[in-house]
Amino acid sequence: MTDSTALSPAASAPAPARSWWGWGTVDQALSDAECTELGKLIPGAAEAPLPVPEVSTLALPAVRVRPPAALAPLMSAAPHDRASHTYGKAYRDVLRALAGDVGAAPDHVARPRTERHVTDVLDWAAEAGVAVVPYGAGSSVVGGVEYRDGSRRGVVSLDLSALDRVLEIDRVSRAARIQAGALGPGLEAQLRPHGLTLRHFPQSFEFSTLGGWLATRAGGHYATLFTHIDDLVESLRVVTPVGVNESLRLPGSGAGPSPDRLFLGSEGTLGVITEAWMRLQERPRHKASATVLFDDVHTAMDAVRAVAQSGLHPANCRLLDPGEAALAGVARGGESVLVLGVESAHAPVDGRLAELITLARDHGGSPAPAESGGGDTAARTWRSAFLRMPYLRDALARMSVVTETFETACTWDRAPDLYASVRDRLAEVVREVTGAPGTVNCRFTHVYPDGPAPYFTVIAPGRRGAEVAMWDEIKSAAMDLLHDRRATVTHHHAVGRDHRPGYDRQRPEPFALALRAAKRALDPAGILNPGVLIDPATDD
Repeated sequence: MTDSTALSPAASAPAPARSWWGWGTVDQALSDAECTELGKLIPGAAEAPLPVPEVSTLALPAVRVRPPAALAPLMSAAPHDRASHTYGKAYRDVLRALAGDVGAAPDHVARPRTERHVTDVLDWAAEAGVAVVPYGAGSSVVGGVEYRDGSRRGVVSLDLSALDRVLEIDRVSRAARIQAGALGPGLEAQLRPHGLTLRHFPQSFEFSTLGGWLATRAGGHYATLFTHIDDLVESLRVVTPVGVNESLRLPGSGAGPSPDRLFLGSEGTLGVITEAWMRLQERPRHKASATVLFDDVHTAMDAVRAVAQSGLHPANCRLLDPGEAALAGVARGGESVLVLGVESAHAPVDGRLAELITLARDHGGSPAPAESGGGDTAARTWRSAFLRMPYLRDALARMSVVTETFETACTWDRAPDLYASVRDRLAEVVREVTGAPGTVNCRFTHVYPDGPAPYFTVIAPGRRGAEVAMWDEIKSAAMDLLHDRRATVTHHHAVGRDHRPGYDRQRPEPFALALRAAKRALDPAGILNPGVLIDPATDD
């Protein structure tokens, strides 16, 4: 066996057309009739859905800057490219797109095919005073790919989707060198023939890239242990305006501050991640799942804490409160639902699942009956609803229903108060803002021995034309509530521009000074994703 294998490009089937304005693919979006039926479930929703504008009808701003001839083959100013790269996929992004508001559209979309192309684009942009917004697949829900600064001569969206290959596999060390533009499905398809997997499955898996996961410190499939992409990084290669930063491939190192940690979570403001060596796993062959019902959500929290501290490390450990369980269709009798899953590439997992069920039962849980053959209907129902939810969010947006999700993390000693106070206070805010009661639900997406990551969902009827303002007011109140209770402004959705006010209060000031200094050193012209994380022009 050789130590490493260089790979040939993988053939790929044509992908379904992506939606320019909303989540996912055009063929999966809800029809007008389906939107209307969904809206009937929300008292106060609009009677008819907002129409989806055709790109040809959009009033795109005039192109302000022209690239040099050498870069022209990489650039596109086509209306569809500019419109689809204007925003990410947050609720406020979807509403503005539906309104035909594309005033923030980039002047050009650049699609580099090599790392040198990335360097060339950055060199030109720095000289020309043009902002560059790195773009993976545009699934940001925090304003991470929207240019809002307004002070630059122009803006280029740097779309890395052509850098999508698994370049090399080290089977001995069980790692791979992967280009940053690889989408989740394409990445896994290239690893599958080798019996390996990255096993990182965020909800946006189909529509997000390795570089996006790294730049935002994304959370993935595992509810315990490998919760963040950080845990899977062996080394990074990053193009900055002052040079290429490549860290050594090492299993671990105590040599000073980690160079990788500087760029993990940097959200394209310090450099452009072009490649990474990632730790892989054998593909799991043994899987089992179960659901456990609880009459009391706080008892359920105690059970989840016991699971998180047990050392049994379930791959899935999602706690749904009664509202979230009803929304997902897995329980409608006021129960909280714990979805458990275990997996292994090497040994049967039934015994470990039995231990987890026993632990949950000891804390007041009642296991749901399994199907004949050992299946778990509730777990499958939850997964289906989980993957479908972004499309439903878009449909609700078209019905002028305000839908907001935000996630956080805190230590276990503060979790019960955080859950209760955020739900109660935010329900008051929703009523004040919308004039209707709305709903505030919660689930735990990831759990650690020392605390959970609660993920809140808000649904309330909005007023047509005022949906974005309502969303902004609810978002601001949510950030205040998290700050007041010493919970993080985000667990895995990144900071972007929407979370900046909360992040500015959360980070220590000495660290902010260091971050500003790093920005000045690595991006002296200030062209990379202005307004994300820090803004030296106003923060100095």
